[in-house]
Amino acid sequence: MPLPVLFVSHGAPTFALEPGRAGALLADIGRRLPPVSAVLVLSPHWMSAGGVRVGHAAEPETLHDFGGFPHALYALRYPAPGHPALAARTLTLLRQAGIPAEADPVRGLDHGAWVPLMHLLPQATVPVFQVSLPHPLDPAGALRLGQVLAPLRDEGVLIVASGGMTHNLFEFRRHGDDAGYVGDFTRWVRTAVLTGDVPGLLDYRRLAPQAARAHPSEEHFLPLLVALGAGGSNAPVTVIDGGITDGVLSMESYLIGHGAEPAIPQL
Repeated sequence: MPLPVLFVSHGAPTFALEPGRAGALLADIGRRLPPVSAVLVLSPHWMSAGGVRVGHAAEPETLHDFGGFPHALYALRYPAPGHPALAARTLTLLRQAGIPAEADPVRGLDHGAWVPLMHLLPQATVPVFQVSLPHPLDPAGALRLGQVLAPLRDEGVLIVASGGMTHNLFEFRRHGDDAGYVGDFTRWVRTAVLTGDVPGLLDYRRLAPQAARAHPSEEHFLPLLVALGAGGSNAPVTVIDGGITDGVLSMESYLIGHGAEPAIPQL
Protein backbone atom coordinates (compact mmCIF):
# COMPACT_ATOMS: atom_id res chain seq x y z
CA MET A 1 0.00 0.00 0.00
CA PRO A 2 1.43 3.43 -0.89
CA LEU A 3 2.21 5.80 1.93
CA PRO A 4 -0.33 8.54 2.62
CA VAL A 5 0.22 12.19 1.73
CA LEU A 6 0.01 15.08 4.16
CA PHE A 7 -1.02 18.65 3.59
CA VAL A 8 0.11 20.50 6.71
CA SER A 9 -0.68 24.04 7.76
CA HIS A 10 2.58 24.99 9.47
CA GLY A 11 1.34 28.27 10.98
CA ALA A 12 3.88 30.67 12.49
CA PRO A 13 7.40 29.52 13.43
CA THR A 14 6.25 29.52 17.07
CA PHE A 15 4.32 26.34 16.24
CA ALA A 16 7.61 24.57 16.99
CA LEU A 17 7.33 25.66 20.65
CA GLU A 18 3.55 25.79 20.98
CA PRO A 19 2.16 22.55 19.50
CA GLY A 20 -1.41 22.99 20.67
CA ARG A 21 -4.10 20.81 19.13
CA ALA A 22 -2.48 20.68 15.70
CA GLY A 23 0.84 19.47 17.10
CA ALA A 24 -0.85 16.73 19.12
CA LEU A 25 -2.68 15.48 16.03
CA LEU A 26 0.51 15.43 13.95
CA ALA A 27 2.33 13.55 16.70
CA ASP A 28 -0.42 10.93 16.77
CA ILE A 29 -0.22 10.51 13.00
CA GLY A 30 3.55 10.13 13.22
CA ARG A 31 3.17 7.29 15.71
CA ARG A 32 0.78 5.50 13.33
CA LEU A 33 2.78 5.80 10.14
CA PRO A 34 3.94 2.61 8.43
CA PRO A 35 7.70 2.35 7.82
CA VAL A 36 9.00 5.42 5.98
CA SER A 37 12.21 5.42 3.91
CA ALA A 38 12.33 9.21 3.62
CA VAL A 39 10.19 12.32 3.85
CA LEU A 40 9.88 14.63 0.85
CA VAL A 41 8.79 18.12 1.90
CA LEU A 42 7.55 20.95 -0.29
CA SER A 43 7.28 24.37 1.32
CA PRO A 44 6.33 27.85 0.08
CA HIS A 45 9.50 29.11 1.75
CA TRP A 46 11.56 27.55 -1.02
CA MET A 47 10.47 28.70 -4.45
CA SER A 48 12.88 28.62 -7.38
CA ALA A 49 12.82 30.38 -10.74
CA GLY A 50 13.41 28.35 -13.89
CA GLY A 51 12.29 24.99 -12.58
CA VAL A 52 12.39 22.73 -9.54
CA ARG A 53 15.38 22.21 -7.27
CA VAL A 54 15.83 19.06 -5.21
CA GLY A 55 17.83 19.04 -1.99
CA HIS A 56 20.73 16.58 -2.16
CA ALA A 57 22.52 17.46 1.09
CA ALA A 58 23.52 14.40 3.10
CA GLU A 59 23.08 16.41 6.32
CA PRO A 60 20.66 19.28 5.61
CA GLU A 61 21.04 22.31 7.85
CA THR A 62 18.17 23.63 9.96
CA LEU A 63 17.39 27.05 8.46
CA HIS A 64 16.02 29.78 10.72
CA ASP A 65 14.53 31.76 7.86
CA PHE A 66 12.50 34.21 9.97
CA GLY A 67 13.04 37.22 12.18
CA GLY A 68 11.55 38.86 15.22
CA PHE A 69 10.56 35.72 17.10
CA PRO A 70 11.61 34.43 20.56
CA HIS A 71 15.30 33.57 20.93
CA ALA A 72 14.43 30.00 21.87
CA LEU A 73 13.33 29.33 18.30
CA TYR A 74 16.79 30.04 16.93
CA ALA A 75 18.33 27.40 19.19
CA LEU A 76 16.14 24.61 17.78
CA ARG A 77 17.64 22.08 15.39
CA TYR A 78 16.08 19.25 13.38
CA PRO A 79 19.12 17.06 12.63
CA ALA A 80 17.52 14.51 10.29
CA PRO A 81 19.85 13.12 7.61
CA GLY A 82 19.15 13.68 3.93
CA HIS A 83 18.61 10.97 1.32
CA PRO A 84 20.63 11.73 -1.84
CA ALA A 85 19.55 8.49 -3.56
CA LEU A 86 15.83 9.21 -3.30
CA ALA A 87 16.52 12.83 -4.18
CA ALA A 88 18.16 11.58 -7.39
CA ARG A 89 15.13 9.37 -8.06
CA THR A 90 12.92 12.45 -7.65
CA LEU A 91 15.03 14.36 -10.17
CA THR A 92 14.55 11.54 -12.66
CA LEU A 93 10.76 11.60 -12.26
CA LEU A 94 10.62 15.36 -12.73
CA ARG A 95 12.80 15.34 -15.81
CA GLN A 96 10.94 12.43 -17.38
CA ALA A 97 7.75 14.49 -16.98
CA GLY A 98 9.35 17.43 -18.78
CA ILE A 99 9.76 19.54 -15.65
CA PRO A 100 13.16 21.29 -15.51
CA ALA A 101 14.91 20.16 -12.32
CA GLU A 102 18.35 20.45 -10.79
CA ALA A 103 20.04 19.11 -7.68
CA ASP A 104 20.91 21.48 -4.86
CA PRO A 105 23.76 20.05 -2.77
CA VAL A 106 23.71 22.64 0.02
CA ARG A 107 20.13 23.73 0.67
CA GLY A 108 18.89 23.03 4.20
CA LEU A 109 15.40 22.64 5.63
CA ASP A 110 13.38 25.84 5.98
CA HIS A 111 10.88 26.34 8.78
CA GLY A 112 8.00 25.19 6.58
CA ALA A 113 9.71 21.80 6.64
CA TRP A 114 11.28 21.32 10.06
CA VAL A 115 8.65 23.01 12.24
CA PRO A 116 5.81 20.54 11.48
CA LEU A 117 8.28 17.63 11.37
CA MET A 118 9.26 18.38 14.98
CA HIS A 119 5.76 17.22 15.92
CA LEU A 120 5.21 14.57 13.23
CA LEU A 121 8.59 12.80 13.59
CA PRO A 122 10.25 14.33 16.66
CA GLN A 123 13.16 11.86 16.82
CA ALA A 124 14.55 13.26 13.52
CA THR A 125 15.87 9.83 12.52
CA VAL A 126 13.93 9.45 9.25
CA PRO A 127 15.81 11.00 6.30
CA VAL A 128 14.33 14.23 4.92
CA PHE A 129 14.89 16.02 1.64
CA GLN A 130 13.16 19.11 0.35
CA VAL A 131 11.82 19.92 -3.12
CA SER A 132 11.25 23.51 -4.17
CA LEU A 133 8.07 24.90 -5.67
CA PRO A 134 8.82 26.32 -9.12
CA HIS A 135 8.12 30.00 -9.71
CA PRO A 136 5.82 30.95 -11.30
CA LEU A 137 3.29 28.29 -10.29
CA ASP A 138 -0.51 28.20 -10.52
CA PRO A 139 -3.00 25.72 -9.01
CA ALA A 140 -3.07 23.51 -12.12
CA GLY A 141 0.72 23.36 -12.17
CA ALA A 142 0.79 22.51 -8.47
CA LEU A 143 -1.68 19.66 -9.02
CA ARG A 144 0.45 18.28 -11.85
CA LEU A 145 3.61 18.53 -9.75
CA GLY A 146 1.97 16.33 -7.13
CA GLN A 147 0.90 13.83 -9.78
CA VAL A 148 4.49 13.58 -11.02
CA LEU A 149 5.79 12.94 -7.50
CA ALA A 150 3.08 10.39 -6.62
CA PRO A 151 5.06 7.23 -7.63
CA LEU A 152 7.47 7.93 -4.78
CA ARG A 153 4.72 6.92 -2.36
CA ASP A 154 5.18 3.30 -3.53
CA GLU A 155 8.89 3.58 -2.76
CA GLY A 156 8.52 4.41 0.93
CA VAL A 157 8.48 8.19 0.57
CA LEU A 158 6.11 10.23 2.72
CA ILE A 159 5.15 13.38 0.79
CA VAL A 160 4.49 16.35 3.08
CA ALA A 161 3.12 19.44 1.36
CA SER A 162 3.54 22.21 3.92
CA GLY A 163 1.66 25.48 3.58
CA GLY A 164 -1.20 27.27 5.29
CA MET A 165 -4.97 27.06 5.07
CA THR A 166 -4.95 30.83 5.56
CA HIS A 167 -1.99 33.17 5.31
CA ASN A 168 -2.60 36.89 5.68
CA LEU A 169 0.56 38.24 7.34
CA PHE A 170 -0.77 41.79 7.52
CA GLU A 171 -3.66 40.66 9.72
CA PHE A 172 -1.37 38.27 11.64
CA ARG A 173 0.74 41.25 12.71
CA ARG A 174 -2.22 43.52 13.48
CA HIS A 175 -4.47 41.14 15.42
CA GLY A 176 -7.88 42.27 16.61
CA ASP A 177 -9.52 42.38 13.17
CA ASP A 178 -12.78 40.59 12.49
CA ALA A 179 -11.46 37.28 11.21
CA GLY A 180 -14.70 35.37 10.74
CA TYR A 181 -13.67 34.84 7.14
CA VAL A 182 -10.99 32.36 8.34
CA GLY A 183 -13.65 29.86 9.36
CA ASP A 184 -15.74 30.52 6.24
CA PHE A 185 -12.78 29.93 3.94
CA THR A 186 -11.64 26.83 5.84
CA ARG A 187 -15.11 25.27 5.76
CA TRP A 188 -15.41 25.88 2.01
CA VAL A 189 -12.05 24.23 1.34
CA ARG A 190 -12.86 21.32 3.65
CA THR A 191 -16.10 20.64 1.79
CA ALA A 192 -14.34 20.82 -1.58
CA VAL A 193 -11.57 18.46 -0.44
CA LEU A 194 -13.95 15.91 1.12
CA THR A 195 -16.22 15.87 -1.95
CA GLY A 196 -13.33 15.64 -4.40
CA ASP A 197 -14.18 18.97 -6.03
CA VAL A 198 -10.78 19.44 -7.66
CA PRO A 199 -12.16 21.76 -10.39
CA GLY A 200 -13.55 24.02 -7.66
CA LEU A 201 -10.25 24.03 -5.79
CA LEU A 202 -8.37 24.90 -8.97
CA ASP A 203 -10.73 27.90 -9.29
CA TYR A 204 -10.78 28.64 -5.54
CA ARG A 205 -9.73 32.25 -6.01
CA ARG A 206 -13.04 32.98 -7.72
CA LEU A 207 -15.28 30.52 -5.86
CA ALA A 208 -14.13 30.41 -2.24
CA PRO A 209 -15.39 33.07 0.20
CA GLN A 210 -12.85 35.89 0.64
CA ALA A 211 -10.09 33.84 -0.97
CA ALA A 212 -7.98 36.92 -1.73
CA ARG A 213 -8.16 37.94 1.93
CA ALA A 214 -7.28 34.44 3.13
CA HIS A 215 -4.38 34.37 0.65
CA PRO A 216 -3.19 37.78 -0.58
CA SER A 217 -0.63 35.70 -2.49
CA GLU A 218 -1.03 32.04 -3.44
CA GLU A 219 2.19 30.34 -2.36
CA HIS A 220 0.84 28.97 0.94
CA PHE A 221 -2.30 27.51 -0.67
CA LEU A 222 -0.58 25.81 -3.60
CA PRO A 223 0.89 22.95 -1.48
CA LEU A 224 -2.68 21.74 -0.94
CA LEU A 225 -3.01 21.20 -4.70
CA VAL A 226 0.35 19.39 -4.71
CA ALA A 227 -0.93 17.08 -1.97
CA LEU A 228 -4.17 16.37 -3.82
CA GLY A 229 -2.23 15.59 -7.00
CA ALA A 230 0.07 13.21 -5.14
CA GLY A 231 -2.85 11.62 -3.28
CA GLY A 232 -4.76 10.79 -6.44
CA SER A 233 -8.48 10.78 -7.16
CA ASN A 234 -10.89 8.93 -4.87
CA ALA A 235 -8.34 8.70 -2.05
CA PRO A 236 -9.84 8.81 1.45
CA VAL A 237 -9.24 12.09 3.30
CA THR A 238 -8.97 12.57 7.05
CA VAL A 239 -9.49 16.11 8.33
CA ILE A 240 -6.86 17.22 10.84
CA ASP A 241 -8.74 20.00 12.60
CA GLY A 242 -5.95 22.01 14.20
CA GLY A 243 -8.15 25.01 15.01
CA ILE A 244 -7.14 28.64 14.55
CA THR A 245 -4.05 30.27 16.04
CA ASP A 246 -3.15 33.95 16.37
CA GLY A 247 -6.70 34.83 15.38
CA VAL A 248 -6.16 34.46 11.64
CA LEU A 249 -4.09 31.33 10.95
CA SER A 250 -6.21 28.27 10.25
CA MET A 251 -4.24 25.13 11.14
CA GLU A 252 -6.50 22.82 9.12
CA SER A 253 -4.52 19.96 7.57
CA TYR A 254 -5.38 16.79 5.64
CA LEU A 255 -4.17 13.20 5.58
CA ILE A 256 -4.77 11.73 2.13
CA GLY A 257 -4.74 7.95 1.82
CA HIS A 258 -4.66 5.13 4.35
CA GLY A 259 -2.24 4.13 7.05
CA ALA A 260 -1.98 6.84 9.71
CA GLU A 261 -5.44 8.11 10.61
CA PRO A 262 -5.24 9.96 13.96
CA ALA A 263 -6.95 8.50 16.99
CA ILE A 264 -7.74 11.88 18.57
CA PRO A 265 -11.43 12.66 17.87
CA GLN A 266 -12.05 15.46 15.37
CA LEU A 267 -14.13 18.43 16.54
